[in-house]
Amino acid sequence: MENDTLVSQIEEVIQDKSSIENMADAIQKVTTTPVSDWLPELLKTYVIPLGIKIVVSIIVLIVGRWLIKQIKKGLTKVLNRRNAEASLNSFLMSLVSVLLTFFLVMAIVGILGINTSSLVALLASAGLAVGMALSGTLQNFAGGVMIMLFKPFRVGDFIAAQGYEGRVSAIQIFNTFILTPDNKTVILPNGALSTGPVTNYNKETDRRVDWTFSISYGDDYDKAKAVLQRLCDADPRILKEPKAMIELLKMSDSSVDITVRARVKPEDYWSVYFKMNELVYKIFPQEGLSFPFPQMDVHMK
Repeated sequence: MENDTLVSQIEEVIQDKSSIENMADAIQKVTTTPVSDWLPELLKTYVIPLGIKIVVSIIVLIVGRWLIKQIKKGLTKVLNRRNAEASLNSFLMSLVSVLLTFFLVMAIVGILGINTSSLVALLASAGLAVGMALSGTLQNFAGGVMIMLFKPFRVGDFIAAQGYEGRVSAIQIFNTFILTPDNKTVILPNGALSTGPVTNYNKETDRRVDWTFSISYGDDYDKAKAVLQRLCDADPRILKEPKAMIELLKMSDSSVDITVRARVKPEDYWSVYFKMNELVYKIFPQEGLSFPFPQMDVHMK
């Protein structure tokens, strides 16, 4: 009976923290009463139930994380069977992971005895402040949804945006990952991508390659044009329709500039561009065509 009275006093002190007298009295009784008299009841009333809740929460956490992994694997298989786009796949995986993790945390909070309704009310009351603090994050989420809906680009497309160029490797709920040609991963926020200009080099079925080649004054322009036409016709990667355009661009101070515009598939752009430069450098001298350099004629009287 005495132990029950002592535990009851401790409970009253815990419930009424403003009562300094009761707290001091309880502390005095705890220090003067043998530990064997009040410790078992304290363990039974507080420690053991709390320990059980913690153990159950750990089990729920382990099982919940395992279930989340299984759900994500199952969803991935379903999307693969339906031949879903890689961009949709990565976006849904990121969204499902965040939502399921949130529900798991809420379940663990409930098991620990924390009133989830009051927690939800607290979150609701603080919603405005949180929304203002996370305005950029929410904008990125909305941008990710807009990207998935309107599809200005997909995973695998080569894009230029926010001063970076690269191939899109993943589209998540907040960010888009692109891999640059020099093998660097750049993380771009979806909000900026959905509202800013984006150049998608894979949106169309072909891409135009532009060159400017210069010959010296006095060289045979028709011969240079014929050589360039022959090089374009010999490369199977250059599309025959529309036909490559070869025209005199301008007559500069020290050179005659010829422009070449041809159509290729997006994946052949750089290989064709570099190969044409190499061939022109080798073949022009063989055809008697010289590359000009800046020069100035000085006449002295």
